[in-house]
Amino acid sequence: MPSNPRPLRELPALGDTRARLIGIALMCGALFCFAILDTTAKWLTGHLPTLQVVWARYASHFAIGFLFVNPWTVKGLFQTRRPWLQLGRSALLFLSTAINFISLNFLQLDETTAIMFTTPFFIALFAGPILGEWIGWRRWIAILIGFAGALVVIRPGTGALHPTAFLSLAGACCYALYNISTRALAPYDSTQTTITYSALVGVLAASLPLPWVWQTPTDPLVIGGMVTVGLFGLIGHTFLIIAHRYAPAGVLAPFIYFQIVWVSVTSFAVFGHIPHFWTIVGALIVIASGLYLLYREKKMKAEASLEAQIDK
Repeated sequence: MPSNPRPLRELPALGDTRARLIGIALMCGALFCFAILDTTAKWLTGHLPTLQVVWARYASHFAIGFLFVNPWTVKGLFQTRRPWLQLGRSALLFLSTAINFISLNFLQLDETTAIMFTTPFFIALFAGPILGEWIGWRRWIAILIGFAGALVVIRPGTGALHPTAFLSLAGACCYALYNISTRALAPYDSTQTTITYSALVGVLAASLPLPWVWQTPTDPLVIGGMVTVGLFGLIGHTFLIIAHRYAPAGVLAPFIYFQIVWVSVTSFAVFGHIPHFWTIVGALIVIASGLYLLYREKKMKAEASLEAQIDK
């Protein structure tokens, strides 16, 4: 996005507390949408090939979004100053989505969600060599503890969890690289352009194998599910963007872990799945490590701000 993007509309004048509460509510709403997306995707993989579900997620997202964001409403929508970075970022998101949907065939929703919570640790790990944002020994320890939490969920060597859990971990790695590339792309392209490319590249990539896996849906529930995965993805990301207009990222970040609550509820309601004991333990370890990483980041920013004021 540009360094000083123009808002779609002026936000109402609100006090800091009220604005942050609205941002937190929108954040929780976004996470609920993502829980519905994953739950619907898992249900769909029992009725359609996984690649067709991935295609439906991007195709419906792109089609619905294009009604509002298109070359006629946004001039220069497809113009990008960093085409290779834009395409690479979109490919990483597609790969992460495909891996996640494949994993949902074999794992419970709470298990894949707990593993995806390792994304912040991969971001901290890769940000150094890619963005030059190196981390200290305290955050390294937090990363190792968070990764240990993921291993508690996966329990390698015990046979307690399907080997696809490691594939899910690779999906978290892809999603971390997607986040880093998004940060690197931010100064060059608009939000509308970046979101549009994400959906468009996903549709094109998922369409390549579609002729070999396509099954024409006849059940209205299945057709509705194909629309739902894209619709809730679009709504969720929209809520996420608006939430960051009302509240700082540091305020919203801890609520990301609230997704495990939504996922546990939807997973039990649709599939009757109850979170395993070790999934809960591992998720708590990952969440605690993630919150510590957030604390260290905020503390470092506060110290840097204080030093800047002293220098003045």
